[in-house]
Amino acid sequence: MEGAEFHPGWKKSVYPSEEFIRTSLENGELYAARLEGTMAAAMVLNHTCTPGYETIAWTVQAEPEDVSAIHALGVLPACQGKGVAGAMFREAVRLAREAGQKALRLDVLSGNLPAQKLYTAAGFQYRGTIQLFYEDTGPADFLLYELPL
Repeated sequence: MEGAEFHPGWKKSVYPSEEFIRTSLENGELYAARLEGTMAAAMVLNHTCTPGYETIAWTVQAEPEDVSAIHALGVLPACQGKGVAGAMFREAVRLAREAGQKALRLDVLSGNLPAQKLYTAAGFQYRGTIQLFYEDTGPADFLLYELPL
């Protein structure tokens, strides 16, 4: 994501870390998209929600195993604006529904306006802003979104 016009706030080798990517791949939680032969995007889809998610007034009341969370969704800068992120969302929804999930959730750094617009356009509902801690940002304000399934 280095060089992206709208940077998600990640720090290379900190988030997503190589260990996170490797573990996600080993667990079958890492998904990727190709566009014209190029690895265009990747995301992690699992049941792990960052501590703090439990404080949000979610629309869907569900146990953690009944909720899927999207992490580290990134689109190669050269592939942005070509519908790749939308395709990734559609795939996440398909996978979550296929698994019988009740909701799909994610968070986004408060200053990442393009991502916020993208999530809203994809049908996600804003549920609140809280301070979360990630290795790359430290404590920072994040907006949380949910898509009831």
